[in-house]
Amino acid sequence: MDGGEPQEQVMAIDMEVGSYRSPRGKLLRIFRRGRDAWKRKCQDAKAFVKLLANRARALSKSRDRWKKLAKQRKEELRQLRRQWDLEKKRPR
Repeated sequence: MDGGEPQEQVMAIDMEVGSYRSPRGKLLRIFRRGRDAWKRKCQDAKAFVKLLANRARALSKSRDRWKKLAKQRKEELRQLRRQWDLEKKRPR
């Protein structure tokens, strides 16, 4: 059903339900329950994908932040070693 006019929806349901022997009301409840379960399952999966995407983005930002900090510390260490070498070579 594509969300057309209510009368068209009823006719479409009648055509779908026509091949079943169970009462129409019971079939509608079963179909609705199935549709609702499918929607819930889809929404849960979508939320899980969003959670994973957010987690991946956060991990990437964290990794980049730590990488930047490591490069800074490495440069500081290099400068301190250079100063240390200059102090050792200086005559007293």
